[in-house]
Amino acid sequence: MNTLQVNSPYDGSLIKEIPMLNAQQVEEKISRAYALFQDRSRWLKPYQRIEILEKTKVIMQSGVEELSKIAASEGGKPYQDSKVEILRAINGVQLAIEHIGQLRGEQIPMGATAASVNRWAFSLREPIGVVLSISAFNHPLNLAVHQVIPAFAVGSPVLIKPASATPLSAIELVNIMKQAGMPEDWAEVVVCDRQNAEKLVQDERVNYLSFIGSAKVGWSLRSKLAAGTRCALEHGGSAPVIVEADADLQQAVPLLAKGGFYHAGQVCVSVQRVFVQEQIAESFTAQLVKQAKKLKVGDPMNPETEVGPLIENYEVDRVEEWVNEATAEGAKLLCGGKRISNSCYEPTVLLNPSSTSKVSQLEVFGPVICVYSYKDLQEAIDRSNALPLAFQSAVFTSNLDHAMDAVNQLNASTVTVNDHTAFRVDWMPFGGRDASGIGTGGIPYSMHEMTREKLMVIKSKVL
Repeated sequence: MNTLQVNSPYDGSLIKEIPMLNAQQVEEKISRAYALFQDRSRWLKPYQRIEILEKTKVIMQSGVEELSKIAASEGGKPYQDSKVEILRAINGVQLAIEHIGQLRGEQIPMGATAASVNRWAFSLREPIGVVLSISAFNHPLNLAVHQVIPAFAVGSPVLIKPASATPLSAIELVNIMKQAGMPEDWAEVVVCDRQNAEKLVQDERVNYLSFIGSAKVGWSLRSKLAAGTRCALEHGGSAPVIVEADADLQQAVPLLAKGGFYHAGQVCVSVQRVFVQEQIAESFTAQLVKQAKKLKVGDPMNPETEVGPLIENYEVDRVEEWVNEATAEGAKLLCGGKRISNSCYEPTVLLNPSSTSKVSQLEVFGPVICVYSYKDLQEAIDRSNALPLAFQSAVFTSNLDHAMDAVNQLNASTVTVNDHTAFRVDWMPFGGRDASGIGTGGIPYSMHEMTREKLMVIKSKVL
């Protein structure tokens, strides 16, 4: 039997070894999920799903400490931030509970033409079918909640393939749901190799693919979907931030430091490209460097740690190479720029990297913030929009007209004003556009996407 070793990203120590499913076992998982959906007599009523989710929430609330330790140990996000993630995940379950009763259709007017008289028409929403969720490593429990709970909440069986580096949180979530009374086959974890995962993606019994991960993999998987399979793809970004000369730097700098260095920059909407008006560039960078140097980097299980390791040691190598390339191409290294260990990299601030450097062109996904000076707002907006990536962006200013101008022009699915790009609450729409993805996440939005509409038309001579 093949097994998967789950190791600490900080020191490489073995956390747990779990079995990997072979092709036959993966086939059994999808067969059972499909058979469940086809048998309407086995469908759970809305009140039954609510009861199970209510119990799930209670169990999670009683296990916050253990869930936080699991997420921090396997994912490397510092304990203090992992605990916040667990509390968000619990709130995500509550949001699903609240929105089950809001899934509804509407009346479609009839009688507007002679051909449509004597009819009533109503739409209703039904579960879409089997949902396949492929998850990422950086928020191992909260992402699992966003990809499993909405499917179950609307009555769709769901298979989740967690990231190979962080499967334990997803396994724990599904175990908790079963402990809460969820019958078999409604939600199952599939720990398998890439070949078997791709077979699942291509399977015509899958009605919906939820993917969180790299753009290269996501777009490739989309091209392999069976006819009719819908999908949501959440890829990365290269979050641009514009800081105008009238911005409140005492407010802006701590927010941007947190947004850039949180989880060592391993967040799809991490602050990466900060465009600062040239009049305040020197003051801004001095304050940002001061914030970066104060951050405590190290063991994610230490409650005082603020920046943990990168998920794999080779990611440290990559970030180091990209920063070295940027400095060789003219960027000024203001702080950081060195590995602390095989797994940790210093919070780094670069000033005015070349527009062709990798740190300016691609998602760094590491603890690196690039600062660029600019003269006027339109220049900053144009430079912000220069990449095909388009996810969340931000503008800091005290001028309402400038804020609205930036909101109107920035190519992003979300623009925050006087807040960092990594801001998110789980009831808001969340997802990239252009190369950054397709579809909309957020608990209520995912629930809507994991249903489909059916129209009922009734004809009667008395109508």
